[in-house]
This record gives sequence, C-alpha cells and structure tokens, in this order.
Amino acid sequence: MGRSGRNRRNTNNRAGKICIVTILLAFMAVMSVQIVRIYEKNREYIEKQAELEVQLESEMARKNELENYEEYTKSRQYVEDVARSKLGLAYENEIIFKEKK
Repeated sequence: MGRSGRNRRNTNNRAGKICIVTILLAFMAVMSVQIVRIYEKNREYIEKQAELEVQLESEMARKNELENYEEYTKSRQYVEDVARSKLGLAYENEIIFKEKK
C-alpha cells in the first residue's frame, strides 16, 4: 500500500509541474506579444510627435508673418500703397508716367 500512494503523489506532482510550466510558457508568450505591440505603438507615437513638432514650427513662422502683415496694414505705408494701386490716387506734387499702348 505504501508504494501505490507514493506513485499517485509522483504522478499528481508531475502533472502539477507540467501544468505550471505550460501556464508560465503561455504567460510569457502573451507578454512577449504585448511588449512587441507596445514597442511598435511607441515608435508610431515618436514619429507622430516629430511630424507635429515640424508642423508647430511652420505654424509659428506663419503666425509671425501674419503679425508682421497686421502691423503693416495698420501703417500709413499700407494705406498709401492701396490708394495708389487700387484707387489710382497720387500726391499733388507727384508726376505719373503712363505707357503708350
């Protein structure tokens, strides 16, 4: 009787060890797949961040251009340029030359 009890314990013990090893291997496989996915997603985010930084720089440059244009439109020079080009106005002491066609 002593031997059959010992054989059952060894069989149960061996089956338990196999189950634990199988679970650990499955867990490691799942974690490996998740790590690869997270690494790829991180790389995508880094690329997106670089694109957004370039876009931010171009928008900041555009903002500066618009601010300069706003200052220009508030100046006397802008009013004179518009009056000359669109309205054809000139100062009293200016001489205007026109081309013959």
